[in-house]
Amino acid sequence: MSELAGRARAMLLDAVELYQDSPRATHWLRRHVDRLAEPLRLAVVGSPQTGRSTLVNSLVGEEIAPLLVEEENQVVTWYRAGAVPRAQMYPTQAPPRDAPVARVDAQLHIDLEGWKAEDLDRIVIDWPNRALHGLTLIDTPALESGSDIGSRISLEADAVLYLMRHPHRTDIEFLQSFQDHPIARRNPVNAIVVLARADEVGGGRIDALTSAKRIARRYRTDPGLRGLCQNVVAVSGLLAHAGRTLTADELASLTVLAAAPRGEFEASLVSADRFTRDDVAGQLDARTRTALLERFGLFGVRLVTTLIRQGFDAQAELSAQLVQRSGLAELREAITRCFTDRQDVLKARSALLALEVVLRMEPRPAARALVDALEALVTSAHELRELRLLADLQAGRTSLPAPLADEARRLLGGGGTALAARLGFDRDPGGQELHAALSETLHRWQEQAENHALGHGQRQAARVVVRSCEDMYARVSGY
Repeated sequence: MSELAGRARAMLLDAVELYQDSPRATHWLRRHVDRLAEPLRLAVVGSPQTGRSTLVNSLVGEEIAPLLVEEENQVVTWYRAGAVPRAQMYPTQAPPRDAPVARVDAQLHIDLEGWKAEDLDRIVIDWPNRALHGLTLIDTPALESGSDIGSRISLEADAVLYLMRHPHRTDIEFLQSFQDHPIARRNPVNAIVVLARADEVGGGRIDALTSAKRIARRYRTDPGLRGLCQNVVAVSGLLAHAGRTLTADELASLTVLAAAPRGEFEASLVSADRFTRDDVAGQLDARTRTALLERFGLFGVRLVTTLIRQGFDAQAELSAQLVQRSGLAELREAITRCFTDRQDVLKARSALLALEVVLRMEPRPAARALVDALEALVTSAHELRELRLLADLQAGRTSLPAPLADEARRLLGGGGTALAARLGFDRDPGGQELHAALSETLHRWQEQAENHALGHGQRQAARVVVRSCEDMYARVSGY
């Protein structure tokens, strides 16, 4: 547990003692004490038809989402690592109870008959899967106007993947809703925007994913988004999921399509209706083509058949090509760099946010010292100042001369939190080499912190970098 997380835990326990006469407050506070020892909670959030559940399946590599109850309504669903499959239902007005669950052909099967969405707070699934080790994924219902899911997720999740096709006003408003609380507004460091369904960019052309990645790079500097997220990544969840779960039967069917006359086959890809018609690409029946369309989409069918013609005709290598091109690897890297590498800080942030809610909702004179301590910790904790500066550099709220800005982002952990990554090594350096690099870097940034050619805000930023260098130097020197 990091120093910040330890201090947050101590403050929560102080608050438990202070609010022992308030069952509601103590229950809330104890939940968040326990939460510090739990895996990072990552919510997948977005408007209708942005592919939230498909992305969850892509990250896990199995068919586990969505879970739909009566009338096809979705309930907030948590997926966490477990030794055996288990489903727990959390009714809004009753104790939790187990539901029958099974794993069949790498798919989740659960009996939800008789349940209604309005009667359930959430469903918690324990699922044996390596991708869930150290991470709880939260699949959410679609964001709708007037929905309170943004405020709820800001309290339940430590980090957010926000899915959208293109940034609209409603997307900005929803992202802002995740920062509704004072501590969250001061530390907007827990969101990645996913440019979802990236295969649909450019009308599904074969270069659609390349175009989508260029658009994502442009959005990273968009004034409306920069202060609300740490990164923007383009991903085709459908392609990633299909790649991770490609079957031998699907490969055989796609190989048949790849061998069809090119003119006839390309003409069938003009629309979904035309592709599934009985008189098009007649080597496969309409039912098989419909199933392929649901799994891969028109773009995916076009891409896979092209890859097969290029020689990627073995199941393993074709799967690898689809996953690589989908953008899933870039998303996983962003999740690791922005979230899992900093999970102690993000969980501590969640704990401090939870504490602030109690102090604000149930104010009392005896809590004044705790209010002051919380304010001091949020303002001075270096781990939070480091993340704030990273967010400010990304958003353009703080600027440094170009060479310094790039180095500052790296030293602050923007490219990874390991010592070697912060210092710009692409290998594991020896202790003496690390020590020498840190000494030189620390000296250079100490000079920048006193460089009056820089503005006051820039010198303040340099001092944060100096503190990061000092912490690294202490680790290398064994202090």
